[in-house]
Amino acid sequence: MTKRLVAVTDSPFPNLDPATQVLSEVNAELKLAKGTTPEDILAIAREADGLLVTYAKVSAPLIEQLTRCKIIARFGIGVDSVDIDAATRAGIIVTNVPEYCEDEVSDHAMALLLSLIRKIPFANKKTHAAVWSMPAVVPIHRLRGSVLGLAGLGKIPRLVAAKAQAFGLQVQAYDPYVSPAAAAKLGVKLVSLPELLGTSDYISVHAPLTPETDRMFNADAFRQMKPSALLVNTARGQLVDVEALVDALDQKLIAGAALDVLPQEPPPANSRLFGRDDVILTPHTSFYSEESLVELQTKAAQQVALVLSGKEPRYPVNLKALQAKKP
Repeated sequence: MTKRLVAVTDSPFPNLDPATQVLSEVNAELKLAKGTTPEDILAIAREADGLLVTYAKVSAPLIEQLTRCKIIARFGIGVDSVDIDAATRAGIIVTNVPEYCEDEVSDHAMALLLSLIRKIPFANKKTHAAVWSMPAVVPIHRLRGSVLGLAGLGKIPRLVAAKAQAFGLQVQAYDPYVSPAAAAKLGVKLVSLPELLGTSDYISVHAPLTPETDRMFNADAFRQMKPSALLVNTARGQLVDVEALVDALDQKLIAGAALDVLPQEPPPANSRLFGRDDVILTPHTSFYSEESLVELQTKAAQQVALVLSGKEPRYPVNLKALQAKKP
């Protein structure tokens, strides 16, 4: 059997052993690019049979120079870093791994929300500075009976809903692709976006990044929210206009925010988000656990192995579009 080549554009993993093991079963070897520029990627990917991608940008000009590629598989859920239309034109299937970190992200969203509500980071900072003062952290409000709004009601926010309900929170959601009946089965009230903004005590963002959702949390959205509202984002950084967010916090239009994702990662050293007691930041870690990384590598590599074996992948993104192209 001819040895196959799978190029890896970039890797945040300690090693690629799980992916290597899966792909060895179809006689494929992995080769990691030395950098994320198009030139670095093409140096190993131009004649590769498949491409594994984490954060690197896979643009149309790059895709057009892939001479043998059958699949572009993302180590992750979102595929906004890959030009799907260009891949479809080139006859290349694109896949993601939509199921690998549902527990981790939903746990992280709840942890950020609880930290905001109970002002844990602020209280910790004060106490370590030898300021033992309950009045310094007031007011804090009871969770039970408060309203959590979910922007999106896919797999991860459905887990958030169940976890929030265990704390006694009432949960409502905005998602134009979910029926009221489906939401009702989860004990979730389906509402419009204006209603979500205006009636939620807390909002957790779980929407995909699309042209319609890009900066959906902007100056206008913040003006519609309660002055006491808290915002959590563990989805995509571009869903929140961070400059408008800081302005809203300065103007007391909302009370606080916790962000695991940002439009620019890492953020600039002079980011207006830094040093604020009303903002919690984590460095895009909501997806992470030791177990989730192994699962992610394994499932992404499995998609490549299936396609290289002439089979359909489990998590196709553009399969229908590719099938529509066939005569």
